[in-house]
Amino acid sequence: MDFALHPIDIGIIVLYILLTIGIGFYISKKASSSIENYFLGGNEIKWQFLGLSNASGMFDISGTMWMVTLLFIYGLKSVWIPWLWPVFNQIFMMVFLSIWLRRSGVMTGAEWIRFRFGDGLGSRLSHIVVVLFAVLVVIANVAFGFLGIGKFAAAFLPFQLSPDAYWNEMYWAIIFTVLTTGYVIKGGMYSVVFTEVLQYVIMTIASIAVGVIAMQQISPEMLAAVVPDGWGQIGFSWNLDLNWNNLIPEVQNKISEDGYEIFGLFFSLVLFKGILQSMAGPAPTYDMQRVLSTATPKDAAKMSGFVNVVLLFPRYMLIAGLTILALVYFSDDLRGMGPDVDFEQILPFTLREFIPTGLLGLLIAGLLAAFMSTFAAAVNAAPAYLVNDIYKRYINPDAPEKTYVNMSYLASAGVVVVGCVFGLFLDSLDSIINWLVSGLYGGYTAANLLKWYWWRFNAYGYFWGMVAGILAALILPTALPALGLDLDALQAFPINLALSLLGCIVGSLATPPDPLPVLKRFYFRTRPWGFWGPVVAACRAERPELVENRAAGRDMVNVAVGIVWQTAITASPIFMVVKNWPWLIGSLVIVTITTLILKVNWYDKLEDYPADITAEDYRPAYVEEHHA
Repeated sequence: MDFALHPIDIGIIVLYILLTIGIGFYISKKASSSIENYFLGGNEIKWQFLGLSNASGMFDISGTMWMVTLLFIYGLKSVWIPWLWPVFNQIFMMVFLSIWLRRSGVMTGAEWIRFRFGDGLGSRLSHIVVVLFAVLVVIANVAFGFLGIGKFAAAFLPFQLSPDAYWNEMYWAIIFTVLTTGYVIKGGMYSVVFTEVLQYVIMTIASIAVGVIAMQQISPEMLAAVVPDGWGQIGFSWNLDLNWNNLIPEVQNKISEDGYEIFGLFFSLVLFKGILQSMAGPAPTYDMQRVLSTATPKDAAKMSGFVNVVLLFPRYMLIAGLTILALVYFSDDLRGMGPDVDFEQILPFTLREFIPTGLLGLLIAGLLAAFMSTFAAAVNAAPAYLVNDIYKRYINPDAPEKTYVNMSYLASAGVVVVGCVFGLFLDSLDSIINWLVSGLYGGYTAANLLKWYWWRFNAYGYFWGMVAGILAALILPTALPALGLDLDALQAFPINLALSLLGCIVGSLATPPDPLPVLKRFYFRTRPWGFWGPVVAACRAERPELVENRAAGRDMVNVAVGIVWQTAITASPIFMVVKNWPWLIGSLVIVTITTLILKVNWYDKLEDYPADITAEDYRPAYVEEHHA
């Protein structure tokens, strides 16, 4: 398909890139003054900006391409498929986990391990495994973004850098990776946040415009003619009941490959897996860095809730708009591809064919912004672990602040290089999604669940649980077929969880509990609910006024309401773009009711710290450790 950008579009894209890089370098001086400023923005950035930044970081090209494909194939039922990640972890974060995490006062997830488990051998082993896990996740995210931006740029930008299609994508990926890495390395968290706010504004304008264009172009009758019965229904039974055989047979094959035909089983597994992973808290990546960057625990909770409001509606207007345009006008092309059908071309085709001059440049700039923000967030997270948790702690603990910032520049560049090398050898976005969901995050769940809720879970239990989970996730894909078990990553999750849980429990009970002063310090500042009876009693022996957290029931009610709220926000723009007005009204009513419930039962009850904590107790946790 011949395609050329208008000079106006090219000018908009170039202007955006120059503006983003300019902002990044302009504010870099403030970021370079200390390691806290570099990684956390000095805890001075307002939660609203951090929320916009976090939303922008989730508004990535690769994920958008994947979700357009999902909506194309599965219709409204695709709303449930991102629960694989799970998307509703933001609700758990909003309701209670962001507050618990921010109360620690640490800089990274690995430093949090020392806050939770102390500084013995078990804690040092756990600290190291978390650093390795965090760096692996960041490298995988870098590779994910690298692959996505290559596919996107090669489809849209008007210059062929290589006659070979694969290397043309890779060269474009390298160019945008270098541009983004430059301003992130120089400006740290300040650059990431303030450029992402700009990127979010551009992306939102473009997304709404695409949704409006699709609504103008496509009638409900046109859409109904190219989709199977049930495509527009968000509800489901045990089986998926979507039959594409008479429309695009290869779509039916894709459903079989995905393993979602028994949709009730899929939903049950993702709900089970998602709740456990959400209760475990965020992985030590950019989401955690945003929480730790907020000024107060209440701000951390507000920021996590704000992400749902500002991200979902514009993003799904874009996804729905692109999808229905592709369904009506690109189905013949997909059918003609036969067995070689490439669903990842749906997004490039639609933008190419239907977005007018000027808006196309803005939208391409916005999608480039989405890549740059996701990539920037990942790149900013990794050096915090390599520098703060390895170099500063074990190699050069007394260096000047400038040295740590310079080492952060080097660490960022190293992570980018390794991530890009991985990206060069990966064939599709699905391969990275499966690796992240089943491999890395699957091995993370059990150990990080128990660390919040069970006092007897110790550092050795954490270490062996993480090791067992990650090894199981790597070995099971080969071992299960050898045993005659044909299970996909989701179906194998309970086995991975059981092996990891076994490592957690055996590792904990075979070794002594963590020191009581460490447990008391953690509980006193964090104040989680769960099985903390002996620690609560020890704390009350010194401070009888201590208030125990008895809000587990209220928190779980708020989580349930929040998931309904988030799902209704997600579905509303799709109903609007496909002009299903009764369902749109119904979803907006649900959003209104759940918002009012959350206002009364969550927002109005937020507190930074329990009433029994004094000003002296507000000292950062890492300072307490060094002076304990």
